[in-house]
Amino acid sequence: MEITRHGEALTTNGTPIELGEQLPTFTVTNAQAKPVTTQDLSKRLTLISVVPDINTRVCSISTKHFNEDMDAFDHTDFYTISTNTPQEQQSWCAAEGVKKMQLLSDQNGDFGKAMGLFVADNHTDARSVWIVDGTGTVKYRELITEQTHEPDYTSALAYLEAHQH
Repeated sequence: MEITRHGEALTTNGTPIELGEQLPTFTVTNAQAKPVTTQDLSKRLTLISVVPDINTRVCSISTKHFNEDMDAFDHTDFYTISTNTPQEQQSWCAAEGVKKMQLLSDQNGDFGKAMGLFVADNHTDARSVWIVDGTGTVKYRELITEQTHEPDYTSALAYLEAHQH
């Protein structure tokens, strides 16, 4: 997939999965350095916000935004995935006061490669938002082609509101 960052063309490793498809098999790492698999993220309605680098302005803004929105969704899991290390993510959470949103590290690019979002040129995953149901089926996706743009929070949250149980 073609994307841009500050107008500079970049390419992901493949075509992102489509609506209605199952999440592919991948493993990411949580703050306790424990593996988190596809099955762990497929237990109930789940929003996955993918950011290239948690230590950049737009990634920080979007993660804080979704962290604040979580309170309205008791039956939904929220995750942010970036290629930062778990230690970098923990430092960011401590500095920004983010306690509810779970950050997951894709430092090895396993998630990004499986999803068709991995950008080898800068070892990041392309900014995107995914909502999957309890079976791991992709029900909503937003692929942000200019990586310096924020996601459409309103559309993602409206989808969650309409589908939470």
